[in-house]
Amino acid sequence: MNSIRVWTVFAIVAVSLFAQNPGIKRTIVKTQDVSGGHQAIIASVTIAPGASAGRHTHPGEEISYVIEGDGEVLIEGQPPLPIKAGDGFVIPAGAIYDAHNTGTVPIKLAAVYYIEKGKPLATPAK
Repeated sequence: MNSIRVWTVFAIVAVSLFAQNPGIKRTIVKTQDVSGGHQAIIASVTIAPGASAGRHTHPGEEISYVIEGDGEVLIEGQPPLPIKAGDGFVIPAGAIYDAHNTGTVPIKLAAVYYIEKGKPLATPAK
């Protein structure tokens, strides 16, 4: 599968995962093949005040930097992780989690997903 087709699949999955959640916007900035049969996907993510991303997983790590806003990351089996502008966090591959905006301004994240090539960017979790 060529990189354009893979990018299209990832974009469709990302859009469909969050389509029913108008409080989150994920814009894919760059997708590139990297070592070890993986892809790096760089995205701008915005979560509206009071909104959450919805419980989901990634087939690889998410590495994010909080540009603006306050919230919490809820990783299943772990205590809530408060986040604020200037913080960074890493979501382990396969972890079920949600991100929730607890503040009064949108949370803005710079996110990098390091995922197995050919896998969907995200999968909803029950």
